[in-house]
Amino acid sequence: MTISRRSFLKKSSLIAAAGIGAPAYLKAATTTSSTTAAKAVQASDKTNVALIGCKNMGWGDLTDLMLHKEVQCLALCDIDKSILDSRAKELSGMQSAKFDLYNDYRKILDRKDIDAVIIGTPDHWHCLQFVDACKAGKSVYVEKPISNTIAECDVMVDTARKYNTVVQVGQQQRSGKLWAEMVDYLNSGVMGKIGRVHVWANFNYAAIKNPVPDSEIPADVDFDMWLGPTPKRTFNSQRFHGLWRMFWNYGGGLMTDWGVHLLDMALWAMDIKSMPLSIQANGGNLLYPNGAHETFDTQSVQYQFKDFIFTWENNAIESGPYGKNYGLAFIGTNGTLVANRDDWQVYPERDRVPSKIVKADHEDHKDHLTNFLNNLKKGDRNTACPIETGCLSAKYAHLGNIAARIAGKSLQFDDNKKSFNIEEADKYIKPTYRQPWTFPVV
Repeated sequence: MTISRRSFLKKSSLIAAAGIGAPAYLKAATTTSSTTAAKAVQASDKTNVALIGCKNMGWGDLTDLMLHKEVQCLALCDIDKSILDSRAKELSGMQSAKFDLYNDYRKILDRKDIDAVIIGTPDHWHCLQFVDACKAGKSVYVEKPISNTIAECDVMVDTARKYNTVVQVGQQQRSGKLWAEMVDYLNSGVMGKIGRVHVWANFNYAAIKNPVPDSEIPADVDFDMWLGPTPKRTFNSQRFHGLWRMFWNYGGGLMTDWGVHLLDMALWAMDIKSMPLSIQANGGNLLYPNGAHETFDTQSVQYQFKDFIFTWENNAIESGPYGKNYGLAFIGTNGTLVANRDDWQVYPERDRVPSKIVKADHEDHKDHLTNFLNNLKKGDRNTACPIETGCLSAKYAHLGNIAARIAGKSLQFDDNKKSFNIEEADKYIKPTYRQPWTFPVV
């Protein structure tokens, strides 16, 4: 099976992973294995993997990982039987090794013959499945953002550290040559003093323009388990496959979809490893006020630092600054560097620096999975995007959304005390899980 990487990534920005996989009658118990995941896999051995959440990004992760002949997939898991059956047919054409199908991800974690799992489920499921996988001694490739809330970010970091888990977060730009060269160029100082970093992402899928009524649950779908720890809710096709991330219980809109990727590049380039001094934001469904989406189709965020400003904006349109509907601009005294996944360019300020353009090779995603595989085989936690890196960018995205949800107030977040300066914002830090699911502990 051949997949165009550029085509896949473009499409995957519009839609996200689908299933999760645990039947309604089972409690959300975690495994108790003390086996650590950071153990070397012998180079001569097969690397056995499993996929949890098979619809889109998770499937792309698996197919790129299986470009390596030593990798074989022993299990697929999803709560949508139609997707599970469809992917099973595709997998049968990709490998000769036998594999099993599950709707309960914990059955995968119980298997001793599986070295690593890919978590490609909706954001509200990442934390529980990740913690369980770490405790079961599996290495983990988890899609971004690592979680749907700040508290879930923290428990995932603590768990990975305790169990010494090899983790790769699906922020593939961390493996991109284009982005590494950009960071090196900025670090050289040639752009002079950087006073502002501006990040934007404009995609019209941020607005669900024509709401549809609730409907019957599809026969092949265990929707109660798709909801998992989130509140009970009726089924609506626009809150399910693809567009779930435009509803607060499951995702964070463009801020957590594209935001974690692009904010991550700004954090990397500016060597930011802690929280901003303050966050101010505004947002709303201003372009399409009658749309079905809960997350914001129009949003502006400012992160304040001691010596520069870091800003974000998103709109439900398909155009943007410098002719790019998404990207970053590093504005310095000698010029402005503008980047997206296609290239980065230098726009000189009065000829103080030469014009420059560097093109992408579009191998980021494949290189990212290769990096994960290599570290998995060595038992090395120092992947291109370890859990700590994914945690930082996810927190920045969550901070932007929280600030916009209490618009007009200046927030400060104490990452040690795990609280804001404004009590109203604290309610967004940690979710209340719906029984029988319970918030995980390390």
